[in-house]
Amino acid sequence: MTTIQGQAEHISTFRQEWQDWHRAKEAKLSAPHGFLAITSINFLGPEPQRFDDAPGSWSSDDHGVHVVLDQGETIEVDGTTITGQHDFGMIAERSGINVTAGDAVIEIGKRGGFDIIRPRHPEHPLRVDFRGTPAYEPDPRWAVTGRYVAFDEPRPTTVGAAVEGLQHIYQAPGRVEFELDGTELALTVFESHGGLMALFTDETSGRTTYAANRSLTIDAPAADGTVLLDFNRAGNLPCAYTVYATCPLPPAENRVPVAIEAGEKIPYEHN
Repeated sequence: MTTIQGQAEHISTFRQEWQDWHRAKEAKLSAPHGFLAITSINFLGPEPQRFDDAPGSWSSDDHGVHVVLDQGETIEVDGTTITGQHDFGMIAERSGINVTAGDAVIEIGKRGGFDIIRPRHPEHPLRVDFRGTPAYEPDPRWAVTGRYVAFDEPRPTTVGAAVEGLQHIYQAPGRVEFELDGTELALTVFESHGGLMALFTDETSGRTTYAANRSLTIDAPAADGTVLLDFNRAGNLPCAYTVYATCPLPPAENRVPVAIEAGEKIPYEHN
């Protein structure tokens, strides 16, 4: 095999793996009960509230989230049909549970210290009319090697959210240092599913890519601290598509002064 043939096969494999990643990401987003199916976000308090897109009266207090279902209203929790009153207990931050109501799913969660419910209806026009997400053509030049540098101790890092007035607190274990176009750069990273995750903006933000944030998943560092940052897989968070997402914003230091012309672009829904 010639060097040219080997390079061609490498690029072909690189592009195919990127396409597989992009299709899987879009399939999850546009699944019948994915983020594009959310029809509202509702912040709960001690006063019971009813919502047009979910059965029952919902409230939350120091004991957790509660629902009271009127006669004829039901939900299913873990396969069990529930009538009357049901107590869900305390919900941990950035976690949640899903219950079903007909063909809808009601997400019950906690975000920024607030208990919320987000109904998800498969027939929601945002999901039904989804055309996919535009993206830059994958290019190996945007896959760069970096170095993970751990902080002496994880740093609690407060960031804003897509919802005004909401804040998230993440533990930042370190930063990743790397170089793009001859510029030395660094990103504060958070732990995510056994690896790392960086939230960032760059010189394309608000122009060709979503203004508020993009997210990059990074595999766990090798023994010598090296990591791969494949910016071709810089992806939109749900807030790029729907106002009912509570996505975190990047730390202030993660504004990259370089145009990273790779990854997902501004969704059609925001054009």
